Amino acid sequence: MSKITLESILKGRRSKPHLLIEVLQDAQESFGHLSKEALEFIAKELGVPVIEVFRVASFYKAFSLIPRGKNLITVCTGTACHVRQAKLLLNQALSQLKVEPRAMTDDGLFTVEHVNCLGACAQGPIVVHNGTYHHHMSPGKIRSLIKGVKKTEKGESSHA
Repeated sequence: MSKITLESILKGRRSKPHLLIEVLQDAQESFGHLSKEALEFIAKELGVPVIEVFRVASFYKAFSLIPRGKNLITVCTGTACHVRQAKLLLNQALSQLKVEPRAMTDDGLFTVEHVNCLGACAQGPIVVHNGTYHHHMSPGKIRSLIKGVKKTEKGESSHA
């Protein structure tokens, strides 16, 4: 946990428990996940019971209590996507990346998760890669998406 970053996130927000979700969002964006230490620090500074901070952080899918890969792939498994074989997409991504749901790949590049609905039912099945929606996905399309991301990442690391 970088206390300096948390300090800047909490500036002007201390002792304001109604800002809990906003603070958690900013911390998630800064760190990529919400560590136990960060949640405890936020609880103390906002004056919110630690158990309440953990409850909120674990309730919303937008928050992660474990580190995520640089590339977050989210597969919608809601009803409309489910009937259009979203489970095949999820299984394709997990097997291609050799990772369990919500876990990070060994190289730190990917995390694959699924959610109940992304609100784009008419265009399902939907896959979101780092905030970009990909509609009418198929196992072949998700395979290509992952290969493209890997190729881009490999190119970026060789130029770094």
